[in-house]
Amino acid sequence: MTRLTFTRLGYFIVFICSSYLVQAQIPWLPREASPAASVSQTVGISKISVDYSRPSVRGREVWGVLVPYGWDKNGSAIGLESPWRAGANENTVLHLSHDAIVEGTKVPAGNYGLTFIINKDNTGEVILSKDYKSWGSFWYDPKQDQMRAKITIRDVPESVEKLYYSFDSVSRTWAELDLNWAKKQFPVKIEFDVDRIVMDNAREVLNGQPAFQYQNLNGAANYALAHDIDTALAMQWINRSIAAKPDNYQGYLTKAGLLKKAGDSVASAKLLKDAQQFGDINELNAYGYQLLGEKNYPQAIDALKLNTQKHPDIANCWDSLGEAYALSGDKKNAIINFKKSLSLNPPPLVRANSEKYLKQLGAM
Repeated sequence: MTRLTFTRLGYFIVFICSSYLVQAQIPWLPREASPAASVSQTVGISKISVDYSRPSVRGREVWGVLVPYGWDKNGSAIGLESPWRAGANENTVLHLSHDAIVEGTKVPAGNYGLTFIINKDNTGEVILSKDYKSWGSFWYDPKQDQMRAKITIRDVPESVEKLYYSFDSVSRTWAELDLNWAKKQFPVKIEFDVDRIVMDNAREVLNGQPAFQYQNLNGAANYALAHDIDTALAMQWINRSIAAKPDNYQGYLTKAGLLKKAGDSVASAKLLKDAQQFGDINELNAYGYQLLGEKNYPQAIDALKLNTQKHPDIANCWDSLGEAYALSGDKKNAIINFKKSLSLNPPPLVRANSEKYLKQLGAM
């Protein structure tokens, strides 16, 4: 073989290798043209994440040219019309840690290829494909669709040079996944049955070692109470918590709330009164103000008075009791307690509150 032949062979090998690097996107080499990126958002305890590549506008006309309107009749490797791959390089992959509702359609937990259709009038579609490992949408097959839903694409005033995904609107039970590029935004609403997911997870977790910590039982039971879900199970959890730690004041508060929700207000009130002996200074103070918020002045005064008995040298306890008397209309006892607060050299905020009330009551 001549030297020229060897040279040509070398060039050919370099060409093949270079082409391979461009096409295969070896994971341990950087992507300079359309760098890889990921974004995630937690809703409740569920996680949404997107792995994608970020193309740039680079002065090109994007919508209707670089990204065709409607279905791309020439973008498929298998002769079918294809959607836009919603990024660059491989499939854009949407991960859902739990079953979700995507634009009104139930979608099981898992990984999905995320693609879009955009029309000239800003109508469009979001498509989730069970085939999430293929190259972009070149191998798109509608038989692999998990769901398709109509969306309305938004115009935005500022052009986005490099495509990115974001979660601009998030609530307790849903998040909006937004694709942002050029002067368009593609919104996709993803919802979770948060309370069911949290409670199912709690059932599983509390069948294991975490159940031996009373705080975990407290937390799960309190969540159920706050969101009015599985309260019978919550009562079992809180009883186990109190059995594990009988001076567990937070446990008694939760149990009292569950009793009240079940319609037994008498038992709830008695439990709260009996449990006050276990409350620390902050817990009793918070409980007293909770009762003040409910305008339950006698019980608020009892709770805050107990705090002064347990912590007679703390000015804030006397200030809080004075406030309870003032709100209940008992001017005489309010003045006595505010003056007691000032006699204990209170911190600035407590002093300011005591002095404010004494001025209002004409005692300063």
